[in-house]
Amino acid sequence: MTTHSLTVPALRRESLRDGFLHTVDLLRQRRADQIDEGDIADYVTLDWLEWNGGGLRVTTVGSNLCRQLATQLR
Repeated sequence: MTTHSLTVPALRRESLRDGFLHTVDLLRQRRADQIDEGDIADYVTLDWLEWNGGGLRVTTVGSNLCRQLATQLR
């Protein structure tokens, strides 16, 4: 069990948000080893990613965020 904070400060959250599409891309390429462990812990805390059967997957919240971020890039 981790002692990671139950909340993520606003600046950290913004930084994670900025890098989330890249993180999801790494997961799709099966390159989760390239994602910082601290980032993973924070993404899980934010409910953007979840552990499933020993692997990471994007949650519904994370999927919605991806759509929002992709729309902003257009």
